[in-house]
Amino acid sequence: MPQEFQPTLRMASAARRGLRLREKFKRGGTQVGVDRAHQLADRRTLSTADVKAMHSFFARHAIDKETETHAWNSNTDPSAGFIAWLLWGGDAGKAWADRKAKTLG
Repeated sequence: MPQEFQPTLRMASAARRGLRLREKFKRGGTQVGVDRAHQLADRRTLSTADVKAMHSFFARHAIDKETETHAWNSNTDPSAGFIAWLLWGGDAGKAWADRKAKTLG
């Protein structure tokens, strides 16, 4: 039977923030990220494949924190990378996905 995982409240909160910032600034994330954000914001169950996708996303996009245009962790001039990061659950999502991915092998 496939494993199922429940997003945390902090992941849901980050995803909602990402959706708000994306709407306001018209940048950050892809449709896949928006779909993931809605899944996290609604705290819908995540599959093993979802956890692996999240883990991969964060591994690929950690470099985005080194932005020189716009700002990381800003509500007034957020970078596209920061908004995308939030859509995937933010720092809480990264820590969670990293922990879960270790148990999946």
